[in-house]
Amino acid sequence: MTSSPRYFLFSLLTFYVCCILTGCLPAPYYQKEESIPQNAWAYNFKPSFTFNITDSAASYQPYFLIRHTQAYPYSNIWIWVYAKAPGDSIIKKERLNIVLAEPNGKWLGRGMGEIYEQRIPIDLNEITRFNRNGSYEVSFEQNMRVNPLPEVLDAGLAIEKIPFRAQ
Repeated sequence: MTSSPRYFLFSLLTFYVCCILTGCLPAPYYQKEESIPQNAWAYNFKPSFTFNITDSAASYQPYFLIRHTQAYPYSNIWIWVYAKAPGDSIIKKERLNIVLAEPNGKWLGRGMGEIYEQRIPIDLNEITRFNRNGSYEVSFEQNMRVNPLPEVLDAGLAIEKIPFRAQ
């Protein structure tokens, strides 16, 4: 019985150390989400994100972020991605299919109650190389047959800097 308080304190200390260490994980280079009005994504609502790249020699990975409810009626979402690099006058456009559920209907991503959140890596060909310093603009437009698209709470963009690995 005398070891019980020590075990409790050791467990508590271990828990706090784990919390501190996981809190020190690197943050994304850029991340922002926009709330979808009335949780129904209309064609004319295009969440837009502007961010600066200051190290064009580095590699970056962009992610599409989405939060939806369990009542979202589809297993995927088609989106248009519009991207403009610094100094460009032309906006590049790419259509992507984002898979949100397994074939058996199980939602992918993280779920808490009736809310699901996903972070999907996206590839926009040459624009995702971010090989110029300056301000980049990226926006998303839902491209499903339903307008507005129900049960979508947020859409966003995250950019992660990929650490250099010596080989």
